[in-house]
Amino acid sequence: MFYVIIRAILRFVMRIAFRMQVEGKDNVPSEGGVLLAANHLSMLDPIVVGCAIDRPVRFMAKRELFDNPFLGMIARSLGAFPVRRGKDDKDAFHRALEVLRDGEVLGIFPEGTRSLDGRLQKAYSGAAVLAEKTGAYLVPVGIIGTGKVMQKGAALPKAGRIGVRFGKPIIPAEVCSMIPPNQSSFRPKEAITNLMMEEIQRLVMSF
Repeated sequence: MFYVIIRAILRFVMRIAFRMQVEGKDNVPSEGGVLLAANHLSMLDPIVVGCAIDRPVRFMAKRELFDNPFLGMIARSLGAFPVRRGKDDKDAFHRALEVLRDGEVLGIFPEGTRSLDGRLQKAYSGAAVLAEKTGAYLVPVGIIGTGKVMQKGAALPKAGRIGVRFGKPIIPAEVCSMIPPNQSSFRPKEAITNLMMEEIQRLVMSF
């Protein structure tokens, strides 16, 4: 109930203050485990993605956020859980597996950190591994505008337009089936990651 109330308030704010535009949310399956993989421009990105669809979204959030008692309480109340950035955080990985295997929606930013110039950075393979291990749908998400609305280091957002677009789900098993079995150099997680980032780039550029 807390999540639903907070989301309703934030949706109103996003639509009025930032004219938030949402496209392709029908591409997000209505049930079962779903992994939303989005580009990362701003601290607003989890809010934008969470407000854009009707299913609750659980996010991996940087561990530093939980050091603040108030922000940590809010994050946990909204279903977020901590992850150590740049490290092999096995606890966060297993928690993410549980979320997807329980049929929930997990939000993740494959780049690992915010892009300061809007260009996509090299992605980690974690999203591909999670989708492959759980059979969850991997939905690419393109976000625009949040980097200008809420710049790094800014205390408050400023006026601007925000957009979020959901692409067609990527099914890891189908990606792997398209590769000849005798191609020894094929690495499933790399192929899935590359396809995911290509789709995110396309979604961002098509706004």
